[in-house]
Amino acid sequence: MVTSLKMLLKDEYSSSYYREGVGGFGGLLLWRWKNEMEGKENREMEDAVFYSLCVSYTLISIIALVQLFRIQMRVPEFGWTTQKVFHLMNFIVNGLRAVLFGFYHRVFLVKPKVLEMALLDLPSLLFFSTYTLLVLFWAEIYHQARSLPIDKLRPAYLTINGIVYFIQICIWFAVKLSRSPVSIEISKLFLSAISFFSALGFLLYGGRLFYLLRRFPIESKGRRNKLNEVGFVTGICCTCFLIRCIMVMVTAFDKDVSLDVLNHPMLNLFYYLLVEIIPSALVLFILRKLPPKRFSDQYHPIS
Repeated sequence: MVTSLKMLLKDEYSSSYYREGVGGFGGLLLWRWKNEMEGKENREMEDAVFYSLCVSYTLISIIALVQLFRIQMRVPEFGWTTQKVFHLMNFIVNGLRAVLFGFYHRVFLVKPKVLEMALLDLPSLLFFSTYTLLVLFWAEIYHQARSLPIDKLRPAYLTINGIVYFIQICIWFAVKLSRSPVSIEISKLFLSAISFFSALGFLLYGGRLFYLLRRFPIESKGRRNKLNEVGFVTGICCTCFLIRCIMVMVTAFDKDVSLDVLNHPMLNLFYYLLVEIIPSALVLFILRKLPPKRFSDQYHPIS
């Protein structure tokens, strides 16, 4: 016991406080008190940041669910339309994020590492599927307006999503089997790549539809509203996916800016605000208009 006390005192006295002359038993208590206060402040900041993210995602999830109910009450006869599925997936994605951040102490420390990665990456993949559904919807409208076939668009959307999830699952298995940092970097680079191609998809079909609406010969309030809707949603989604692409790519090579860790709560706050919370809130606000009660050519059943 005496030996252990001596070793403890030796370690404590080697701190900067002792070297600066504070020293003694009083200096030791001061040093330990300062460390405890800093640890308490860090825990309070973590709680504030991650619980704020939890509340934000919960609000967006509730808004998406309410909008889904409003659409169902407005047009119950159309079944599961693209618009309804979009709001349902928004409810699921944001609800899952809210649960993960509500239990962040357990999620960020869960073992094995591959399980933590799966829990944190799955909402990002679902976010990709949710918002590329808008690309599919716009592609169908554009192809119909240009008298082009649309029968291959929906199978292409499902195939692309299936390939993305299959590759990600293979990467998770590689992480579990190899336990190498390289496989983790590959997982981040893959998420960065699908974010880049998502932004490209919005730019391609959002830009085409925007240009098509601008050339539409009949001037009307509905045309202007649709033009603003497509333009704003395209800009918002392109920006959020490009930010995610760049940020995830940076974290793949720079460990000091790693996301989804307890050491960087403020970085997590700004990241999720920019790539998911603010874009989701803005898109839900822009797309808040209910569909017409009568059947419209722009309102397609999903099956």
